[in-house]
Amino acid sequence: MDFQLSDTHRALYRDILTFCEEELPGSDEGEPFYSRDQWRACGRAGLLGLSAPTEFGGGGHGALGAAVAMEAFGRGCSDMGLVFGAAAHLFACVMPIVEFASQPVRERVLPKLCSGEWIGANAITEEQAGSDVTALATRVTATGDDGYALSGHKSFVTNGPVADLLVTYATTNPSFGALGITGFVVETDRPGVRRSAPFAKMGLRNCPAGTVEFDECVVPASHRIGDEGQGRVVFQRSMGWERACLFGAFVGLMDRQLDRCIAHAGERRQFGQRLSSYQAVSHRIANMKLRLEGARLLLYRACWALDQGESAELPVALAKLAVSEAAVQSGLDAVQIFGGWGYQEEPGIESMLRDAVPTALFSGTSEMLREIVAQELSL
Repeated sequence: MDFQLSDTHRALYRDILTFCEEELPGSDEGEPFYSRDQWRACGRAGLLGLSAPTEFGGGGHGALGAAVAMEAFGRGCSDMGLVFGAAAHLFACVMPIVEFASQPVRERVLPKLCSGEWIGANAITEEQAGSDVTALATRVTATGDDGYALSGHKSFVTNGPVADLLVTYATTNPSFGALGITGFVVETDRPGVRRSAPFAKMGLRNCPAGTVEFDECVVPASHRIGDEGQGRVVFQRSMGWERACLFGAFVGLMDRQLDRCIAHAGERRQFGQRLSSYQAVSHRIANMKLRLEGARLLLYRACWALDQGESAELPVALAKLAVSEAAVQSGLDAVQIFGGWGYQEEPGIESMLRDAVPTALFSGTSEMLREIVAQELSL
């Protein structure tokens, strides 16, 4: 059993770190969201098409390579809104198109998505269809001229307010449940697509998220992703990518956070001693390190299983659960270690906690992930 990353993966990690240092110097939460210039820079760095085939402008990396790159992105870029937006674009929009869309659609849209010319989004969540994604109310009907008409309302669409293209899901009949769901590629400039302004959020503030409404939006049959009724399979496959690879970014955040805490504990003095000399502080940092390394190993194992073509639902669920809950707890620990400074905005410690909190909600809540683990254990 080899725990070393390959030379290719180590070089990829270094390249992304260098890119972050040179082209993404810091976060500015005073801006409403990331800029198109930042987005295109991410495209030039290969971050928006990491796991897409090279023939479409992607990097051709597997799940482990994509996760390593995302870890470097989260480690080197303090703007987790941008990091999260790029990851959602790649794993929940680009990858379903790569794996299930028609060849003409792939040839037309993937180069634009991988290069950063376009921003992609995934639109599946609805008011009554969050964890229960089979309860979609958005309807799709055949138009009779080799097309489909979509009508419905989607919520919590990451990148939605600024996206050029959506991967969305609708049902032919709600009573059919999972068997009635079909996926589609929809450009946001099509008639019948309306988007809200970005939500005001607790964390990941530089990543715009909002609602999308479809009002008899007509798309050609060629824009269907997979076969009719295959939408749940398409979505679950994209969740495998997202739950594993996206969370590499939060491993990177925890790595950056740990370095900040070690440095602060070594420099800050109280009662004539460094903070790190107090067991209450040093043990808290030791626990942060334990969570980081355990989460990283589970993440890499899940990505390895995906790359091997193995059944990966259990390792992916365990990895996502471990990373998200570690990120929240370590965020709380970091604020405690910094004390009053950690509660202020300027050092950037409190934003790490705010950015970590939603990891226990998106891509499946911690409760749903535990349910998946229980089911995989035949409980």
